[in-house]
This record gives sequence, C-alpha cells and structure tokens, in this order.
Amino acid sequence: MIDLYYWPTPNGWKISIFLEEAGVPYRVVPVDIGHGEQFTEEFLKISPNNRMPAIVDSDAPGGKPISIFESGAILIYLAEKYGQFLPKDPHGRYETIQWLMWQMGGVGPMFGQAGHFTRYAPEPIPYAVDRYTKESRRLMRVLDKRLADRKFVAGEYSIADMAIFPWVHALEKLVGFEDVANVRDWVDRQRARPAVQKGLAVLEERRRPVAELSAEARSILFGDQQFAKR
Repeated sequence: MIDLYYWPTPNGWKISIFLEEAGVPYRVVPVDIGHGEQFTEEFLKISPNNRMPAIVDSDAPGGKPISIFESGAILIYLAEKYGQFLPKDPHGRYETIQWLMWQMGGVGPMFGQAGHFTRYAPEPIPYAVDRYTKESRRLMRVLDKRLADRKFVAGEYSIADMAIFPWVHALEKLVGFEDVANVRDWVDRQRARPAVQKGLAVLEERRRPVAELSAEARSILFGDQQFAKR
C-alpha cells in the first residue's frame, strides 16, 4: 500500500494519475496547504521542503519502508517499482527522463510563476506577468513541435506525459492552444483516459477558487508563514 500525501494541485495530480494508471492500491493522506498542514512536524519528516506530494511505501524493495518527496523522484520510483511507464532500454528510458526533467525544470516553475503573478499577486506587476507568460508559451511551442509526429511525448505513454499534462491542463486559459494544435490534441487524448479522469478527481471537492482564499491562506501559501524558520 502506498500512502500518498496529497493536495489537488498539478504536482499532486501527477502521482494520483500514475497510481490510477498503474492500478496500484493507495491511501490518500490529505495535506491541506491552505491551512498549513505542510508545516506539521509529521509531514516535514517525510517532505523536508514542506511541499507535497510525497509518498510512503511500506513495502519498498528490501522490505524497509521508504518515504520520497519531489514529484519527479516519486514518478521514477513508482515506474521502476511497478515496471510501468518508463522504458527499460537506455534510449527510451533517458528520452523519457529528459522530458520529465524538462517539466520539472521548465514547465512547472515557469507555469507556476505565470499563474502566480496573473492570479495571486496582490497588485499587477506587468514585467513579471509578461516574462513568465511569454516563457510559458515558448515552452508550449517546444512541446507542440515535439508532438508533431507522435501521440505521446516520449513515443509511448509514460511518466513524461503524466508530469507535463497536469500543468498544461491547469493553466490552459493562461497559455492558450491557439497556435499549438498538437498540444491541444494531446491534452484531449489525456483527458479522455479514464485513469486520468480518476486521478484528477481525487479530493476535487476540496479545491478552492482563487477568489475564496482567505488572508490567512495567502500568508500560509505566499507570505510570512511560508517563509518562517522551522
């Protein structure tokens, strides 16, 4: 049994989608990031960077439980353990991993900043909005070119698709599909997968619209409480 420490965000969706696709039994442990549950002593032992998702596998190789944080590391661990969605041959394996790293180092940070300055900033900062939105759209064009001759990012459906899709899905209105028809079709294929639909639905009822974030939640997510020494 995998314990999934989770909240319904793009990074959380990566792992719930994998577990649904692989048919792996798991238990959801909600980590309400708007209420500061990511700062509890229990969670920090699992995820020292106070970010979710994280997992605890009580049946890890060697019989000793293991905890893992960082969504990319979790995806690689699960793919290797269950022998799914990560090719075993070196060429396919590293083709998949490099696109996973592309998401971790590019799409996640850039889309996240674009979303933050567009949706959450207390006052408009045009330079920040312009910089991160343009970079996000550039990354979409990179993805679109990649998908011009294939259905999935690394050839076969893989953890690379599971990592990239949630961010494009969540930020669709911001980055747009106007000039990236291949990305649009790829997103449609992802959304049609039953396991993806199940993964996106985990704790869906607990997602809060931006307009409903309290001052306390904003402090926890973006302000003084986020940066307090622990």
